[in-house]
Amino acid sequence: MSQLTEKLHPFVGTVRIATVAAIPIVLEQLGYDPVAVLSELGFDRSLFDDPDTVIPYALRSQLIHQCVSKTNCQHFGLLIGQHTGPSSLGLVGFLMQQSPNVAAALDSLVRYAHLHVSGAVITLEVENNTVILSYSILQPKDKAYEQINDGAVAIIFKVLQKLCGPAWSPMEILFSHHKPEDIRSFKQFFRAPLNFGAERNGVMFSTKWLEHPVMGADPELCRLLQNQVEQLDSRYGDDFAGQVRRVLHSALLTQKAKADEVAALFSIHSRTLNRRLKACGTSFQKLADQGRFEIAQQLLENSSIEISQIATTLGYADASAFTRAFRRWGGTTPALWREQCRLVDA
Repeated sequence: MSQLTEKLHPFVGTVRIATVAAIPIVLEQLGYDPVAVLSELGFDRSLFDDPDTVIPYALRSQLIHQCVSKTNCQHFGLLIGQHTGPSSLGLVGFLMQQSPNVAAALDSLVRYAHLHVSGAVITLEVENNTVILSYSILQPKDKAYEQINDGAVAIIFKVLQKLCGPAWSPMEILFSHHKPEDIRSFKQFFRAPLNFGAERNGVMFSTKWLEHPVMGADPELCRLLQNQVEQLDSRYGDDFAGQVRRVLHSALLTQKAKADEVAALFSIHSRTLNRRLKACGTSFQKLADQGRFEIAQQLLENSSIEISQIATTLGYADASAFTRAFRRWGGTTPALWREQCRLVDA
């Protein structure tokens, strides 16, 4: 990795243990003694007792990777997600379940997800008659990358099921990684069209569900939870650079990542945006380049999408312009980067 590449990855994420609280359950279902396995892997069973325990994102990745190696279950992440619903998101999850409709619930999820996990971002894209609720890892790729994404898509699926009710069904389930050799577990759980090698990880559904009321929602309880979440956000939320970084990830995918467009989302002028980012020791251009590099790496490593299409997705006029930028970030071309990744995985 070049020095420039390292500079583009200063971020170290964290996550609540609730995201993997089902690991002992999954181990037991696969026929293993969870206490013995976790002890063998260097983890104490008590780690999972408090769902609000915060651990480094890398530690969660290490734990999942070791569980996959131990059990040889290639859909371990999917199984974790199947046991994880809105309540695992803590206060944010409870707020969603008391929201007046699906749109308001998902707005809260996107807005406050960083209180649950700071190593990834959840985005909501609405275009024509479709909605994509997606999950993107902000960390450099690690060994549990595909497992974490599979689990996240399963959680998104379960969240939407809970909010929309039994009549809801997705249009498509999206995975950025290659199609596994055995997809029976995916078919059995999602019961919907599966799209592997997509540009993002998430669930696509019809916009008609956005106005669907959340059954059992209590307006007063929603107000109280909203206040609690806002207080938590003011105490533990990201700094301004972190907030811009999260917004940029979805803005880049929707090609609305100009400085004035992003500044408008914070109700400030682009000059104010640049000034505040400078005070944080960074710049809009640096954060935008970091976001483009992260998305490019994910698409190159985990999909078969043509380089020209990746260039278009990231807003470049052509593949050559994207290649020049990628070489500046990573010290090599996109094609060589993809080839090196395939050699490592072989």
